[in-house]
Amino acid sequence: MTAREAGRAVAEDARRFFAKSFGGDPTLVVSAAGRVNLIGEHVDYNGGIALPIAIQRRTAVAVRVRDGARVTHINSGGTGGVLRIDHGKLARRRKWTDYPSGVLDQLVGVGINVPGLDVAVASDIPSGSGLSSSAALEVAFDFAVRSALGLDAEPVALALECQRAERQFVGVPCGAMDQLSAACGEQGHAMLMQFAPVQMTPVPFAERVLVVDTATPRSLRASAYSERVAECQTALAAIQRLAPETATLASASLEQVEAAEMPDVPRRRARHVVSECQRVRRVAEALASGAGFPGAEANASHASLRDDYDCSTPELDWIVEHVRPVRGIAGARLTGAGWGGCAIVFGEASALEALTESLPPAYERAIGRAPRTWLVGADDGVRIEA
Repeated sequence: MTAREAGRAVAEDARRFFAKSFGGDPTLVVSAAGRVNLIGEHVDYNGGIALPIAIQRRTAVAVRVRDGARVTHINSGGTGGVLRIDHGKLARRRKWTDYPSGVLDQLVGVGINVPGLDVAVASDIPSGSGLSSSAALEVAFDFAVRSALGLDAEPVALALECQRAERQFVGVPCGAMDQLSAACGEQGHAMLMQFAPVQMTPVPFAERVLVVDTATPRSLRASAYSERVAECQTALAAIQRLAPETATLASASLEQVEAAEMPDVPRRRARHVVSECQRVRRVAEALASGAGFPGAEANASHASLRDDYDCSTPELDWIVEHVRPVRGIAGARLTGAGWGGCAIVFGEASALEALTESLPPAYERAIGRAPRTWLVGADDGVRIEA
């Protein structure tokens, strides 16, 4: 199945859920991509650079304006049935509907009179795996609503609006990488993202990579994500006492990180951020020159995330250590925020294909859970499917 066919399949699921829930057809169906970050973890909220790809796993949103009260009736096609979101009484419920509610909060907050909506959602992005299912939902919903109302839906502005929704309404102090990937991805390219200010440069990336889900669900709200954000802020403040001109943690040098007076924990967080940005630059240069992904940079990234950022897990470490000696494998690392979720493996196509067969039973014997694996490449960001 091609990337386009996969997107249409998810879109058809959303259309089918819509017809079952509300009758008739939606006005339009939009899909947005999940994300795999090739390298550049935990740098977006520190003003750094990252190199993600949008992937073929997608979330589709079918929408139609409805008569009557300014409420959204939304159905994910699961067992929860049709849920109701009142535009005049938007409140965090700690459910998946917080993501579309947060987008509505942004739209209403800038004076857009959002009418009543019927909405159905379908997705083949596994929730809680670190592939940015929440960002894909936010971006697809925002693009669908704006398009249905005839409003501007420029991808970068849309992504930043969705980031604000997640930060201000959902309560996750995230950077913008996930939303930008969902909105702005390009087929056959990784996106070199600069976050302070936001700039994006497509970098050719025709390889497929193997994504391995550890089957360890994670929630950023329940993880140490917010704690890491605060530790990085502590590190930046310490560096600024030494070098006031340092605007972001990512713009500091390793020499400044070591020279500034701060406790060991924020120093290690800062060391990861600064060294990770250096790795991103080297990878982007290699890919731009036509070389394959340099696996040694992936290995070094994982070690830094494990040792300096403390966001790996035994399951992620097991996958990385298990695949590295395999013939044809270049390197591996965790992808996403960590604390569970997925690892990503780089290497020759035949070696990656073979791992899809050999790795799951070995992991299940060692860990006691069955992982999921996907071979993915770089896909487009948000788009109208129907």
